[in-house]
Amino acid sequence: MDPCSFVRIFWGNLALKFPDKTHLSSLSFFCKFKLKGLPTQVSDVTVLAAESGPFESKFQGCLTLRKAELENLMERSSKSSCLKCEVYRRGNGGCGFANGSAKLLGCVVVPLDLRSIMENNRNNRRSVIQNGWVSTGSSGMELHLNVRAEPDPRFVFRFDGEPECSPQVFQVNGHVQQPVFTCKFGFRNSGDRISRSRSSLSEPSTSTSCLSAFREEKEVAPEERKGWSITVHDLSGSPVAAASMVTPFVPSPGTNSVSKSNPGAWLILRPGHSTFQPWGRLEAWHQGKEVGYRFELIPDDGMDSIRLANSSISIKHGGTFSIDISNGPTPITSPNSSFDLSSGSGSELGSTSGSGSWANFLYRGFVMSSSVEGNGKCSKPEVEVGAQHVTCTEDAAVFVALAAAMDLSMDACKLFPRNLRKELRQVNLD
Repeated sequence: MDPCSFVRIFWGNLALKFPDKTHLSSLSFFCKFKLKGLPTQVSDVTVLAAESGPFESKFQGCLTLRKAELENLMERSSKSSCLKCEVYRRGNGGCGFANGSAKLLGCVVVPLDLRSIMENNRNNRRSVIQNGWVSTGSSGMELHLNVRAEPDPRFVFRFDGEPECSPQVFQVNGHVQQPVFTCKFGFRNSGDRISRSRSSLSEPSTSTSCLSAFREEKEVAPEERKGWSITVHDLSGSPVAAASMVTPFVPSPGTNSVSKSNPGAWLILRPGHSTFQPWGRLEAWHQGKEVGYRFELIPDDGMDSIRLANSSISIKHGGTFSIDISNGPTPITSPNSSFDLSSGSGSELGSTSGSGSWANFLYRGFVMSSSVEGNGKCSKPEVEVGAQHVTCTEDAAVFVALAAAMDLSMDACKLFPRNLRKELRQVNLD
């Protein structure tokens, strides 16, 4: 199945130029980017002297549109829409955007030829929308701005149930979905064997049983949450990725929560030479009303790990676990390939050949995002992975395993003592 069509509108190289040099003081400026129907983005902007020459190229923000969103914009605006860029000066405290004291200085409206953008997207070409200085309509103040649109095809995977309920995972494209993986949740004992699993691979779905189990009777929560694991299998039953809890989620001394100084941790594993090998490490902890996380990629040649994500997700409302390195390193593909999931499109999108060489690690682009539900909601993660990172089943599977680990971390970070649903409580078999 082909990847889903996405378009990203990037901007960068932001700078202000005033005819009067008195503006070149300690004042601080920022821009708000608006496109109807999408969240407002905020980017800082530097100030240049009127005689300044070229400056360093810099990526500063982007908006992402699914094909359906782009089509809806076209229907509402016939041919074109507009990206609005408002220029603000912060208040004396330097945080005017937060406290409402920022002053609007000017505005730039950048027309978007949506039909041209869609046509270029179909042909895997970028669209240069704006490049250079434009007037802001305010006392001779000019804004330097680069705007471009680029194709960003992504594979979309959707769990049909909560990760601890050993669900199937479907690849989704529009209204079409097909099964590609099964997940098996269990517990490891000290010998790293699976001691219990909630369902077998032959079960097509366990979403209903998981929901009922959520409402079942409570029991005393253990003092630590440890040994959880989830293995991702392809449709032939072969394991193609795994997430294993390697550091228990335990409350810090004198507290009832997992702290940032002593987080729980997962290893994300991929097939190597006759065994699984570490691909990444996810750490998570409780911080107020949020679960904090960081994710690091582990090189296979002994180099230091590389951090790709460091953020947090609301415990109540949920959110998105995101790795978005638009101007930095992103993961290489797996050294193993069973079939070409991208139907040959990978070479056109800049993906590497899966040689496993760390030299191929440094290239730019979108990596992944995964939905995470908040308290009281059935969590069925939806995972988006940049098509340039998926050339085979194993490449997609590690991202699915990572998404499952993040989802499970939301439960593992609950305050102690807090009862967990039945699937997450290990039965003593002795």
